[in-house]
Amino acid sequence: MLSKIPFDLERIDEEDLDRQILRIAIVAELDAINLYEQLASLTEDENLRAVLLDVAREEKTHVGEFMEMLLRKDDEQVEELEAGREEVEEILEGEEEAE
Repeated sequence: MLSKIPFDLERIDEEDLDRQILRIAIVAELDAINLYEQLASLTEDENLRAVLLDVAREEKTHVGEFMEMLLRKDDEQVEELEAGREEVEEILEGEEEAE
């Protein structure tokens, strides 16, 4: 994760600020998950691997917490997530029928 937010939060409309803060938080957590899981795959120390994977799991919980807050603040995001879910279901149903 970048140590600095890549844009100026002061330039974001007040009504959109919380949604953008939540998206930044989600990105940071996803970056942390990727980092810890990659580090875990590199180490030969089983204890270190276990700790890294445990911390990665905690970060996944944080993603869920931030996503829940985002969904409470962004109705369009709720609609688009559902649309994406439906598209995946259609694709997977087509794959199953082709088999």
